[in-house]
Parts: sequence; structure tokens; C-alpha cells
Amino acid sequence: MRELSSITQRLKLKILTIRHQIPARYALILVAGLLLWCFYIWTPPEHPVSVMPLPHAANHTTPREWSRRAEMVKKAFLHAYGGYEEYASPHDELKPVWNTSVDNFNGWGVSIVDSLDTMLLMGLEDEFNRALPIIEKIDFVLRKQVSPGIFSSTLDMYAPFFETVIRYLGGLLSAYALSNEPILLQKADELATKLAPVFNTPTGLPVFGVNTVSGKVSGSNIGMLAEIASCQLEYAYLAHLTGKIEHYDRAGKIMDALGKAQIDSIGMLPTRFNLTTGQPSDESTSVGGAADSAHEYLLKYHLLTGKTDKSSLDLYMRTVNHILTNLMFISPNRELLYVTSIQGTSKFPSQTFEHLSCFLPGLLALGLHSLPESAFMTSPYSSLIKNHKLLHNYNLRDLHVWAAEGLGESCWLMYADQPTGLGPDEVYMTAMPDTRSHAKDFHHGGLWIDYLERWRKRGGRRLPPGLGEKLPIVPKDGEPVQGLKLKRDYMIRRPDYLLRPETIESMYILWKTTGNPKWRERGWKVFQAIEREAKTPSGYASLRSVEHSPAHLKDEMPSYFLAETLKYLYLLFLDKDPVRLEDWVFNTEAHPFPIFSWSSMEKLKFRIASHNDV
Repeated sequence: MRELSSITQRLKLKILTIRHQIPARYALILVAGLLLWCFYIWTPPEHPVSVMPLPHAANHTTPREWSRRAEMVKKAFLHAYGGYEEYASPHDELKPVWNTSVDNFNGWGVSIVDSLDTMLLMGLEDEFNRALPIIEKIDFVLRKQVSPGIFSSTLDMYAPFFETVIRYLGGLLSAYALSNEPILLQKADELATKLAPVFNTPTGLPVFGVNTVSGKVSGSNIGMLAEIASCQLEYAYLAHLTGKIEHYDRAGKIMDALGKAQIDSIGMLPTRFNLTTGQPSDESTSVGGAADSAHEYLLKYHLLTGKTDKSSLDLYMRTVNHILTNLMFISPNRELLYVTSIQGTSKFPSQTFEHLSCFLPGLLALGLHSLPESAFMTSPYSSLIKNHKLLHNYNLRDLHVWAAEGLGESCWLMYADQPTGLGPDEVYMTAMPDTRSHAKDFHHGGLWIDYLERWRKRGGRRLPPGLGEKLPIVPKDGEPVQGLKLKRDYMIRRPDYLLRPETIESMYILWKTTGNPKWRERGWKVFQAIEREAKTPSGYASLRSVEHSPAHLKDEMPSYFLAETLKYLYLLFLDKDPVRLEDWVFNTEAHPFPIFSWSSMEKLKFRIASHNDV
């Protein structure tokens, strides 16, 4: 009402200045009309708020052109993998600037294993058949180079459990699902057995790493969330394929530990856990590095096992409720919607927006596409977190839609704003002042749920805050950094582009779940930028900075570029999807597993509790 009174006073002053031009009765009519308009705008709608679906862009690209673009991605894969075969195989990764190799992930040929299902999806039978004999020779022994070309097994090296599971175990299982080659399942089972000592903790939560010969483990008693809770898909699917209870138990114990964690006062799973007690070791929360894939696996474990595990669904919905109300913010000028981390008990947002966090729009879209309406009607939340109660004012499905769309737009702009057309690894977002505080505290300003509440109370008749397409802001030559920061609402913190897949992954899922062709067109622009900026004679390289074109390159081609980035681009451009979201679930390294349901025999053998069934 204070705003309404101010508008009325300003209008009266304006009328006094024009009273000789407009009769008083007309002025009164204007005031009455303004009052009616303000009443309309400020009257809250019925709860919960729900709006019409977001509009779609027109589709002008022909199916033939999309087929051509998919073929170009396939050629890009052949170029990159061909360079790896020529200069780096059977080592882990190609160094595409100087055409050398590096063993940075156990030395078992991670680029080969990570690429198997990409080859199969692209119909590259020759490459796949050349890879199988190499896979057969992998003995999962850790070795170090003692002289040029000479390697010796060692007991003082450790395979990092998280990376080994998502790249090697996931790659083997996915390739088996697509090819039915027995050696792939055999190697997956063998690898899982060698990794087993990491689970020898009181809670069953895995430690950091293991020597695959001696069984000796490495790592502290405190585990990062992503590293302890991103193996459930792989072990559950392996249990389904082999019938071995030990594989199921490893996934089951992790889900049990997460379900028993005392997080009511935190709101969601924090980034660090005590492996002995199974309880949080601090209260920091994030969807970026150290946490991302663990949140992803909550939904995907539920989907992979035929939507029968209720505990994983409850944890997923609880997590998203907290993200929506506590980790999502809006910027002051462009109204960019972004997600950030909260640091410990201070509850201060870091204002860092990570490329790694850009998987979240796709995850939200996947949940919207896959979950029944009932999942959004009875969604759990913590009664101890004040903002959670605001969820009752909204249709929860709408909130998920808005968050997916708004975050997807911001992730895209991180690419479109750069001279190279590729996104930086981290940016530092400009915070809004907290208008609720006389001190103008910038720490909590711009919390998305607060702005949604203002929008709702004013009628909720336009697009919600943070939504809508925005124009890119590409810097001009010599433009001051400070001025650019003010216009863009962020400052680049880590300018390198590491060939990461998260934004493209979300574009793929948003396209498949909404049918909006803008996500495909944006993906095409990203691919063109990769071709223009990252290509070398033997492969593709990470960029040192996205702010200068042509870009300076790092001498690295991560295996996930072959496993994820190019795979998602290829699937984005295909009209007929060989791995439909209704039938397959991707692990965090983009390895697809077929959705299954536990049989009655499996439930009995694995002691799967019936109360988990939805």
C-alpha cells in the first residue's frame, strides 16, 4: 500500500501541473482508473499459483539439415578418436596439441572405455571392434612408468573410486547393454570386485580410493558427497545383470545411509559426510563440484529401478525443494536465474555459478518428464527451514518448470556472452541488495523465492522472475571489465573452457522433454564454436580462456569429451533417439543403462523391502 500511496501522490502533482489543460472531472476519472488498475495488479491470486506453459520458438531447420548436423558431430568424434588411436592408445588420454599421451586415470585406456557406447550409438562398428581386444587385455593393475615404454605394477598407487566407477564401470556396463558382448560384462564384474575394499567402512559409504592389487585403501574419514553417493546406478544395474547380492548391497547401503542422515536443520544433503557415523560433517550445500552427481543419482536411481524405490524419490524431491527456496538467486540487471552454494553455518551464498551446476536444468526437466503428478502433490520438505513453507503458495510442478527454463537460459548465456561462443568454468554473480534489511545486506539479496513471492502477491500475471529470453552481451574490443560486469551481472572467475558437457546435456534433455527447438539451435551454435575454437589437427583441446578468439589451447582432451559432450550433441541433433528417456537412464558420465524392475526372485534374494514400492 505504501507503493500505491506514492503513485497516487505523484499522479496528483502531475494533475496540478495540467489542470488548465484537463478538466478536474477527467483527472478524477484518471485517479479512479489508476486505483482500479492497482487493485487488479496488487490483488493476490488464488493459491497455488499456476501459469500457462511457456511459449516455444518457431522451428525453421529441416529434418534433413538436422541429419547433416548429426553426421558432422559423428565426423568430429572420428577426428578426435582417430587422433587418440594414432598418438595415445592404449594410454588414458590424448594430448592434442603436441600429439602425446597421458595416463591420468589408472592407465587402463580410459578414453577407449569411456567411448564405447558413443561408438555404438553412432554405428561405428570398426572402431568398436578394434577396441574389444584392448578391453580384453585390461588387468586392472595400477602401474607406473619406470623408464620410457617400461611400466611396473606398484602398491603405492590408488584408483580413485568415483572416477573409476563413472568412467570405467559405467562405460563397460553401458556398452554391454548396447552390444551384448560378454567380455564387457565380465570385465565390469571383475572391476567391481577389485574396487570392493572401498566399502569396508561402518556405514558402507566408500572411501576415496583403492589399490586394485593389494586391496589397500586411501582417503580420510570425511568423504565428499559426489564421491560417496554416485555409484548406485552402476552397482544396482550390475547386480541385476549378474544376480550377485554383494553388488546390490553396495548400492543399497549407500541409499540407507543417505536416508538416515540427519539433515532436517540443513534442508538437503550437504557436501561432506563422516564415513564412520554416516552423518554430515558440516552444513555447506551445493549442486556444483563435490556434490552434483549425488543429487542427480537420487532421481536416476528411482527411475532406473522402475520407479520402485520411494526413499530415493523422497530425497530427490526434498533436495530440489531446498534448492528452489535457498540456493537459487536472481541478478539485479538482466534478472539471470542462477544456483550457487551456501557456505557452512554462515548460510552466506558464495555467488559462484559453476559450469558443473548446469546439469541441473536437465535434471529438473527429466523429473518433470518422468515423475507422476502425485510426486509433486505430496513432496516432502523440512519443517525446520522457514522458506520451505512458501512452497504451499505454488503449484510445485510449475516451480520446477520455471527453474529448468530460467537456469537453462542462464547457462546458455554464459556461452553466448563470450567472444569464443563457449562458456567459462566459473563466474562470480553480482548480488542484489537485500531490500528487507536497512543495512542493505548483499549476502541474501536476490533470493529467487523472495522475488517469486513479490510477483505472486502482485498478481503473477507476467512471466515469473528470471524467465524469458535475454540478449547476449558480447564485449567490444577494449571494453572495461568493470563496465562489462555491471552490464552482464557477473565477472568471470575461471575463464577456461574444459570441453565440459553439462550445458549441452541440459539442452538435450530440455529439447526432448519440451520439444522447443531453441535448445537444438543453441546446441548447434555450441558445436560450431567447438569446431572453430577447440579443434586441433589430431583432436580437440580445452581453452585457456573463453574471452579471446581465436583461443589459446590447453594440451588436454578429457575422455568425457568423447563420452558426454559429443554424445549429447549427436543425440540432440538426431530426430529418432536410440536411447529414449522413457527407456534409458544416463549415468553422470552419459553412459545409458536400460530401465528395469526388480523381479520377485531378485526382491527375495536381495532383501529389497516391499515398503520401498511406490
